[in-house]
Amino acid sequence: MSAEEAKPQAPTAAPDKRAPATFRTILGEKVGMTQMYGRANRLFGVTVVKAGPCPVLRVKSSEGPDGYNAVQLGFGNLPEKHFTKPELGQFKKAGCAPARWTREVRVSDVKGLEAGQTVSLDGVFKPGDYVDVQGVTKGKGFAGVMKRHNFRGLPDSHGASDKARSPGALASRRSLGRVLPGQRMAGHMGHVVESTLKLEVIRVDPRENLIYLAGPVPGPRGGLVTISETVMAKKQHITPVLPTVRKDKMGNIIGGKKPSKAKPA
Repeated sequence: MSAEEAKPQAPTAAPDKRAPATFRTILGEKVGMTQMYGRANRLFGVTVVKAGPCPVLRVKSSEGPDGYNAVQLGFGNLPEKHFTKPELGQFKKAGCAPARWTREVRVSDVKGLEAGQTVSLDGVFKPGDYVDVQGVTKGKGFAGVMKRHNFRGLPDSHGASDKARSPGALASRRSLGRVLPGQRMAGHMGHVVESTLKLEVIRVDPRENLIYLAGPVPGPRGGLVTISETVMAKKQHITPVLPTVRKDKMGNIIGGKKPSKAKPA
């Protein structure tokens, strides 16, 4: 036996199993915003999201004990010391490293999906597709009515003192004696789950796992977002084909039929 044969061989990693192409949902991290030229040489304000790869941690079926169809996805890395032993057992059962974020996505059919698969950006979305993005908005803390509800405020001249930014009257009826539910008042603003529908995909970079979306995305830089195929009827952008009209130097249409004159009754 030669020295090279006696040397221990490094274990080869098993190839990642890809999730079916019909599953079009991926987790990502918001990077920031920039500008980019897209279709028809148009300049777009885009949000850059680092999406995937996302391991499939668990698949729930309506025929099983869970009673509904869903897929659990993971994203990001985090040391094992931040997890409990039951949580580490779930990652070990799926055959993947501990994930920083874990989210469950409802699906209509779990055919072809199984734990241990990987959802990557390549082949899931392409430029021109419309997607829905869900994230947690920036927290603004306790805010007044002018910032929270866009109130105009009261006059701030001639002895107004500190009442310029106050909400004004709260109750409308003397006999009611209370403030009606839903009254717009000062309070906690932001840090809620919000979805932005029908954002166009401008560019996809599978090598760097980056996707460029036209428009703003809810959440701060570094926040988790969920990107999925839009629920709207129109799934991708279709460039309209406009008929070309030929005209001569005088502006007359070439090759077109002239409107016929109306016949007298």
